[in-house]
Amino acid sequence: MPNSNSESQRESSSTLTSDLVRRVPTMLRPVALSVEELATIPEELVWLASRKSPQTRKAYQADVRHFMHVVGIKNADQLRSVDHKAVIAWERYMRDIEAAESSTIRRRLAALSSLFAHLVQYGVIDRNPVRDIKRPEISREEGSTLAFSKAQARKLLDTPGPNTVQGLRDRAILSIGLQVGLRRAEIAALRVGDLHQNRGFDSLRVVRKGNRKDALAIHPQAAQRVRDYLTAAGHACDPDGPLFRPLHNNRMRNEGRRHMHPDAIDRIVRKYAKMIGLDRGYSAHSMRATFITTALENGASLEDVQRAAGHRDPSTTKLYDRRGYNPEKSASFFANY
Repeated sequence: MPNSNSESQRESSSTLTSDLVRRVPTMLRPVALSVEELATIPEELVWLASRKSPQTRKAYQADVRHFMHVVGIKNADQLRSVDHKAVIAWERYMRDIEAAESSTIRRRLAALSSLFAHLVQYGVIDRNPVRDIKRPEISREEGSTLAFSKAQARKLLDTPGPNTVQGLRDRAILSIGLQVGLRRAEIAALRVGDLHQNRGFDSLRVVRKGNRKDALAIHPQAAQRVRDYLTAAGHACDPDGPLFRPLHNNRMRNEGRRHMHPDAIDRIVRKYAKMIGLDRGYSAHSMRATFITTALENGASLEDVQRAAGHRDPSTTKLYDRRGYNPEKSASFFANY
């Protein structure tokens, strides 16, 4: 296996994948290209551009770059000639040298397999060398995201002060996370007009993963908290504008209207979690795990919770279900000496 510290290998693999990514914006505007120009685009670029989410494209780029760097691939021809032995060597490197998490190895293998499957589908290569590689096992019964208890969730909801715009905004964000269960990116992308009424119930329009559009009825308290924030912030009459906005450095184009970054949602959750005595391990995803567990625990059907969470597969929803974790019944409490 090539020396992983080789600067020439790093530069070669980085140049190849960066060149593909550099041309993706052009691929995303195919109307600007002629048929002849489209015919010259390498299939690796077509594969990358076909990923709908910018975050997915970025992650896939990093995963393919990692493979090329470790194995020592310098150009597209070498990439297309890869066999299963190179993939096995890569998997061993990640497992034995990097000591990468099983979930990381599975994700990287899945990204590379997706690329080769695309090349096979369009006749560029004959066989996907990743297809038969055994993936490391991970727990499919429960995810690793920490969830809040009901008491902790209640304290979290009530911790931001109700007398400032920031406090009202943060109360609304926490309520959307804990009582609606949206992903942090979904929360950050909400617009003012997404809060509406349908058949007499407060509802939210949501843009899901893959740009899927959805609408769902929401908890009355969450809706009221959003309205309280909008009244205090003064942009309730801007239906096309961002719902949750930064409070500082927001003087940009488009009249200063700017969505919060998803990372800011994480920081808000961590801030208030720390204020109630929870120092580490919690994030915006913890709100989602808490929502799913609480809704199921209180009698909601798996199908309804799956829809609310925006999952395509119920097994994904089950990964967030913490009902099977009963610390009060731990055998350790019975080991009295």
